[in-house]
Amino acid sequence: MHTAIAAEPPRTPDVEELLRLGDEFTFALYPADSCYLLDVSELEAPGVTVLVGRDETGRAIGMAALVVKPDGSAELKRMFVHPDARGRGLASSLLAAVEGAAVTAGVETLQLETGPLQDAAIALYERNGYARIPNFGPYVGDPHSVCYAKRLAEARVL
Repeated sequence: MHTAIAAEPPRTPDVEELLRLGDEFTFALYPADSCYLLDVSELEAPGVTVLVGRDETGRAIGMAALVVKPDGSAELKRMFVHPDARGRGLASSLLAAVEGAAVTAGVETLQLETGPLQDAAIALYERNGYARIPNFGPYVGDPHSVCYAKRLAEARVL
């Protein structure tokens, strides 16, 4: 499967469909007040880069967002791969693309939040060098959240 990954605006029909599917997936696993999903308008905000993976037909089959905060920290949000495109390495490619965008933006540490029931996501992050950290920001005290971080500074080209 050939997949192209590029930054795109989130307000396109097939990206919005990925957001809808991601919402369905998340709300089926966790209570609503433990779902920290960014909506389309939040994904259009300054400092947010939405990366979209498209198959050889041009269909959006996966996405991830990099949110660079004013303090220079960054968070991975809205990582989702369409169910019929899973198991082909797209999530790893999206993660690498987000990390590359973060390094380009001068980010040294990338953080993320996922849920304890998302074994595939946890395995992906741990396999790619993310370490479990105490819950941060809005996730503090939420038993449905697990947080990870990875230092990217060593990936920076001198």
